[in-house]
Amino acid sequence: MIPVSEPDLSDLERKYLLDAFDSGWISSRGHYIERAEQGLRAVTHSPYALVCSNGTTALHLALLAAGVGPGAEVVIPSLTYVATLNAVYYVGATPVIVDVDEATWCIDVMAAARAITDRTKAIIAVDLYGHPADYAGLREIADPRSITLIADAAESLGASVDGVPAGSLADVSTFSFFGNKVITSGEGGAITTSDAELNDRIAQLRNQGNHPTERYKHTEVGYNYRMTNLSAAILTAQLERAPQLLERRRAVVDRYKAAIGSVDWATVQGVAPGAIATPWMFSVRLAGASRETRDTVIRLLAERDIESRPVFPLMQDMPFVPATQRTSTPIAEQISREGISLPTFPSLQSTQIDRIVDALRESTREAFAIGGSAHE
Repeated sequence: MIPVSEPDLSDLERKYLLDAFDSGWISSRGHYIERAEQGLRAVTHSPYALVCSNGTTALHLALLAAGVGPGAEVVIPSLTYVATLNAVYYVGATPVIVDVDEATWCIDVMAAARAITDRTKAIIAVDLYGHPADYAGLREIADPRSITLIADAAESLGASVDGVPAGSLADVSTFSFFGNKVITSGEGGAITTSDAELNDRIAQLRNQGNHPTERYKHTEVGYNYRMTNLSAAILTAQLERAPQLLERRRAVVDRYKAAIGSVDWATVQGVAPGAIATPWMFSVRLAGASRETRDTVIRLLAERDIESRPVFPLMQDMPFVPATQRTSTPIAEQISREGISLPTFPSLQSTQIDRIVDALRESTREAFAIGGSAHE
């Protein structure tokens, strides 16, 4: 079975992990914490970076630090992983779910603008599948209204827009280092910002609300969202290897695009002018597919020993979302219905990619035939 993802770990990760283990500093203190944060500052060009336990807690900390709470509204895209939605509920705010851009699959700037009210306190732009959102457009609507612009960059470390890297495109950016991401620590996350005051507040909230200089003085309700030194050791090695890992992933995506070519049965995620996407998960839309047909393609690929997954479901379709918050997002609905993510990881070979694309073509043809219509 070709998996949809697998981490790329080397002797360097092993070396640093064992060094952290042998040091005895296996919890949330140790020199790899500082080294990982230094590495993140270098990659993102952000003056401040803090690691935390995972990408979801990073989002939670970003919203808390921005002062988002009950009574506030947060604009988010319909097409994202559920962590984006959950973090809004964590702080007691109301998510306002809007449509996405048909080409990039990221939040639609005009839809976000129409959703702004006097209760809007933040916009979370998601860099879906590694493509950075339109931050210039979002800043035009957020900055004049003092709305905090948050980048959910969980999938886009290494991406950039007009030379500005992910991590420096918004007021505050959050990352995930889950095992399937381009850079991993097993579980882990981070927050970057250029705002010193915001950074200090995040650091305090991350550490049980503890005063920065007085131990056991907790000035507010805080959280244990710290990263362990063991995880930071793996992350440090991955950050040092980031250029190589990203280059190999980009080669994988380039091979996919060449193998698929220009066909009428599959559409790849677009790349906006000036943007360089991070090749996290290569995803395509199967033109005209119903959800059932798309799921049949996934099943047929599995029968050919190829793992794949559907593109994310819509946030307003989550059963716990109140009826008053369920919006209509037709573009996101179509992408979600037709979309499929294919195996994407650095060690994926060209011959495997060719096999995957051939299997996708055959499986799509079979699935549409099963559904009662021809498709090529």
